[in-house]
Amino acid sequence: MQWLMKFRVLWGIRKPYRGFHPAPGYLRCQSLSGVGALRWNDYDVPEEFNFASDVLDYWTQMEKEGKRGPNPALWLVNNQGDELKWSFGELTDLSRRAANVLTQTCGLQQGDRLALILPRVPEWWLVVIGCIRAGIIFMPGTIQLKAKDILYRLQASKAKGIVTTDTLAPEVDSLASECPTLKTKLLVSDHSHQGWLDLRSLIKSASPDHTCIKSKTVDPMAIFFTSGTTGFPKMVKHCHGFALRSSLPSCRKMLQLKTSDILWCFSDTGWILALCGCIMEPWAVGATLFIHHLPQFDPKVIEQMLLKYPITHSLAVPLVYRMILRHASTSLRFPTLEHCITGGEALLPEDQEEWRRRTGLLLYEIYGQTETGISCGTPQGMKIKPGSMGKSIPPFDIQIIDDQGNTLPFNTEGNIGIRMKPTRPIGLFMGYEDNPVKTAEVECGDFYNCGDRATMDEEGYIWFLGRKDDIITASGYRIGPAEVENALAEHPAVAESAVVSSPDPIRREVVKAFIVLTPEFLSHDRDQLTKELQQHVKSLTAPYKHPRKVEFVSEPPKTITGKIKRSDLWKKEFSQM
Repeated sequence: MQWLMKFRVLWGIRKPYRGFHPAPGYLRCQSLSGVGALRWNDYDVPEEFNFASDVLDYWTQMEKEGKRGPNPALWLVNNQGDELKWSFGELTDLSRRAANVLTQTCGLQQGDRLALILPRVPEWWLVVIGCIRAGIIFMPGTIQLKAKDILYRLQASKAKGIVTTDTLAPEVDSLASECPTLKTKLLVSDHSHQGWLDLRSLIKSASPDHTCIKSKTVDPMAIFFTSGTTGFPKMVKHCHGFALRSSLPSCRKMLQLKTSDILWCFSDTGWILALCGCIMEPWAVGATLFIHHLPQFDPKVIEQMLLKYPITHSLAVPLVYRMILRHASTSLRFPTLEHCITGGEALLPEDQEEWRRRTGLLLYEIYGQTETGISCGTPQGMKIKPGSMGKSIPPFDIQIIDDQGNTLPFNTEGNIGIRMKPTRPIGLFMGYEDNPVKTAEVECGDFYNCGDRATMDEEGYIWFLGRKDDIITASGYRIGPAEVENALAEHPAVAESAVVSSPDPIRREVVKAFIVLTPEFLSHDRDQLTKELQQHVKSLTAPYKHPRKVEFVSEPPKTITGKIKRSDLWKKEFSQM
C-alpha cells in the first residue's frame, strides 16, 4: 500500500529524510522561551473559539516568524517505510482547501452533518480540521462498521455527506436510497468509484483561501456515537469548547507536552480519544503528532517504531502495553520515550509494575468517556497510587455521588459524578442529540452521572470499581450487550441470548454470549456452531463486538417479569477468577 508515496506526489510534498537515528538533533528542537499556545483561564470561557483559527493557525504564524523549531506537526509512517511530514503551515493550507471542498464543491453549510469513516490516513485530519473551519459537524466512526451500523448513523443523524474508503463505498451505495438527506459522497481511494467524488483531487485543485467561521464556544462541533445498555448507540454532541479544554492550563498539565515533544496516540480514528490525542492535545502546544498506519495491531511493529523513531510520549489502552510486554525481548529500553499514558480500561497494578521494571518508565493512567473526554488522571510527577486512575482535572469537579446526586463520604462506593450546576464545565457534552429522555437520565441533581462505580480517598484519588450498567469495555472498546444480542437474534439457531463481560488474561474483559438454541439446532456440533455464530455477528456489526466466548444454556436466569438477569451471569463469570 503506497498511499503515503502517492500523497506526496499528489501534493508535491518532498520525500522526507530517511536515514535517521533516535532523537536526532534536527528533530528534537528546544522549547523557545516566550512561545506557547494562546492562554485561556480554566474557568473564564471565551464567547468565541475555533481550534483551527485560534490554535492551528497560531502555530502556523509561529513557524513563519521562526519561533517554532523544525519538528513537523504531523508525521505519518507505514509498514513500507514511506513517511509523510507536514508542518503547521501545510496543515493550514490543506485544511483550508478541504473546507472549500466541503462548502463550495459539496454545498455543505454550517451546522450540516458529515459522517467520517476513515482509517489512519492523512485525509482524516484534513476533513476534521476542514469541518471545524467551516462549522460542519463531523461524526467519526470506526472502519469496522458494517452496513447496518452505517445505515443507522446516517439516518439518525440526518447526515448530508459521508467520507470513506473504497472498502466501504459499496456498503454505502447499497443503503443510500434509504437515506434521503445524504447528498454528498466523498471517496478516499487510489481508484474512482461511480457516484463518488475524489476527495484527493478536489483538495489539490481547491483554493487555499478560506475564511474560518467565528464559532461560538457553545456551537456544536462533533457528534460521536456511544453504545448503551439497550437500544441503538446514542449521539453524543460536543461543542467547540471541547477543543478548548486541551489549551486550558490544568489540562495541559496532564500530558505535559512541550513544543519539542513527539506524541504517538494509538486511538482508532472513530473514538473521541483520537480527537483528544491525535489533534487537540499535541497541537494545542505545537508538539508533533506521530502516527503509524497500523492496519493490523502488531506489538512487534510498535516496539520497532518506539526504538527507531524519536517518540517522547505514548498514549494507548493498557492492552497495547501489555502486548508489548508479552511479545518483546527481556529488556525494553526505548531511547527517547519519556512519558507513557494509558486509559480506556482499568490498568492492573501488576501491569504497571512489569512495565516499570522492564522499561524503567511509569504508566500514568487517565480516565474519560465519550461524553467527557479526558476527565481525570495522574499527571507526570504526581504520586501514583497503583489501582487508582488519579484525580479530577479542572474545570471538572468530580465527586462520588449516590443515585440522588448527594456527595458521599471518602472511601464510600458510589457513582462517578461531574458537577454541572450551577455552571456547566467546558468540555462536558451538550447532551444526547434528539434524545432528551436519555439526557435527563444521566442528570443527577447537580451532577452528570457517568454510570461508573468508584470510591475516592481523602487525597482525591479515584478508584474505579466497574460499570453500574451492563456496558462491556474490551480492549478500550465500549460494547452494548443489546447490539450483540440483536445480531445473534437474526441467526436461526438462536432462540434467546444474554451477553455479558467475561474476564480475560490479556484483554481484561471480553464479550461472552449465553445462548439458548432453537430445537432444530440442538443436535449440531457446538464448536462448529460457536464459530458460525461468531462469524455471523462479525458480518452484521463491527467485528470487535463479536462474542469471543460462547456458552450454550437451557435457559438464562430471569426476573419474575421474565427479564434476563445479566447481573447473575456477570457474577458467575467473575466469581471464577
